[in-house]
Amino acid sequence: MDDIYIDALRGVLTDRCTLQAVRDIEGGQSAEALWQAIEESGFADALLPEVEGGAGLSLTEAFPLLELCGAFVVPVPLAETMVARSLLAQAGVPRPGGSIALAQGRLQSDGTLVCERVSFGRVADWVLVGLGKTCLLLPADAAVSTAAVAPLDATLSWSAPAQAAALPVPGVADVRVPLACVLAAQLAGVLMSVFTRTLQYANDRNQFGRPIGKFQAIQHQLGVISEHAFAARMAAQMGCSTDRLRVAIAKARTSEAALEVAALSHSIHGAIGFTEEFDLQMYTRRLHAWRQAGGSESHWHDVVGAELVDRRDGLALDLIRATTDPA
Repeated sequence: MDDIYIDALRGVLTDRCTLQAVRDIEGGQSAEALWQAIEESGFADALLPEVEGGAGLSLTEAFPLLELCGAFVVPVPLAETMVARSLLAQAGVPRPGGSIALAQGRLQSDGTLVCERVSFGRVADWVLVGLGKTCLLLPADAAVSTAAVAPLDATLSWSAPAQAAALPVPGVADVRVPLACVLAAQLAGVLMSVFTRTLQYANDRNQFGRPIGKFQAIQHQLGVISEHAFAARMAAQMGCSTDRLRVAIAKARTSEAALEVAALSHSIHGAIGFTEEFDLQMYTRRLHAWRQAGGSESHWHDVVGAELVDRRDGLALDLIRATTDPA
């Protein structure tokens, strides 16, 4: 990707998506102004063909943009909207204005459609819902919203009458794959942010007359964080595709890293890292939330395991090599 795209999005997010702005939106302020600035920048349409007003980027080319959404802990579903609008364009479905979250749904016995713990469910305008072998685009404001643990997430429920406003989206069989893809990329961005912030803190914080980063125990922890962050980034970049197996490996690896990096970074920061005023918790909360969203590592391990046992011969390492081969 040309650096011009990366620099342009970084500029927009630096100006409009400060950590204070994220805190304000998490606290209940409207996200409309931030979304409008993003919409005007054109990045929500980055995956659309140029003839439709987009930049014509592929998922692989868009990885640095999706990663930036994680690095800046963007409090609106920008990465999800990029992918959702591309899916709608491929299906020939008119694209609505506003942001679009991705979710997997289920029908209850009374006909209510429920999507549990939707990432950005509280702030999204629309939700692209996978339901068995079908896919629907539903307005978020027609759903009954129930707060989730993460402040920007929500469980959304559409009654049978409310589902009348749904638009069918043909050709999209499993929303979990594109959702896991964008979550892995955003996790990679958060992981690198946590690593750089923790490294800086270890170099700045003095104890016993020298920076704590000079102590071997802290250096070991920083080394483990670094290994997880860079391995997860490589996996997420490889998994930025429509291939289900690649996505499975990417989401499993980034989710594994999320748990380890969150714990080690808080260990190095001590009690200060957990405080609301300190910025670290803004990132580690995302690690824990996105680790489980779209399927945790155990879910995607099962996907890879089923592929190996049911449809492949040879060792697990052979499968991973074949799947991750750039050729």
